[in-house]
Amino acid sequence: MHRAAIGIFDSGIGGLTVAAEIVRRLPTEDIIYLGDTARLPYGTKSAETVIRYADRAVDLLLRYPVKMVVIACNTASAYALESLREGSELPILGVIAPGARAAVAATTTGRIGIAGTEATVRSKAYQKAITALRPDAELTTRAWPLLVPLAEEGWVDHPVARLTLRTYLEPMVAAGVDTLVLGCTHYPVFKRVIEDLLATELGGYPLALVDSAEAVTTELDALLTERELHAPTREGRRSFFCTDAAERFGRVGATFFPEDVAPVFPVDI
Repeated sequence: MHRAAIGIFDSGIGGLTVAAEIVRRLPTEDIIYLGDTARLPYGTKSAETVIRYADRAVDLLLRYPVKMVVIACNTASAYALESLREGSELPILGVIAPGARAAVAATTTGRIGIAGTEATVRSKAYQKAITALRPDAELTTRAWPLLVPLAEEGWVDHPVARLTLRTYLEPMVAAGVDTLVLGCTHYPVFKRVIEDLLATELGGYPLALVDSAEAVTTELDALLTERELHAPTREGRRSFFCTDAAERFGRVGATFFPEDVAPVFPVDI
């Protein structure tokens, strides 16, 4: 079982930020990545629809030799994680609980900002997870819906992206948050732009950025150790699947993943 792969699922390309962190930290592990690009974005869908889509995606991953699954999508983690766990004998990790724990560990004032898709914000999953750990936390929550299409277009350090991010960051700065949860796996590709804006256009405002990719990889590593499932010393293999626009997935994937993602195999779920 230790030779089996880690399955990773996202609504599109953004979850490659999670895959990239797993590959960086756990280079001997095989990964199988599925991006449901035919149904992107999940962030504007109802809970029932997200659960249905996520169930189909995980079913596909479980057809392959995998030892655990990471839901590299905040919206799917918010709405579908519990039902997915009920239907699987393998461990399934979401990104919200690790991100919440990382945010509580990072904050010094208890004032935490949460940025996510409309659906993730509407679910209040981060709010519940954070207040369960720190009841006195003061939360400022905002939907940042424009970042997903900007990231999928590859417009990361682009004037439109910078203007959008400044507009999104200003209410967080005004609220005095000292920690910001990047509550969508697309958002970490904008980290350098956010840091630059904070330093140059927002007065050097100090803000700890919580990347759920880093947080979930830490917990994945701990779980692999606990269950003695780490892969043997070798070079891990990477396999990529998507439900639509495989050529575009391969081209734009370079924004999110440091290695070549080709070939990308189209699948129908």
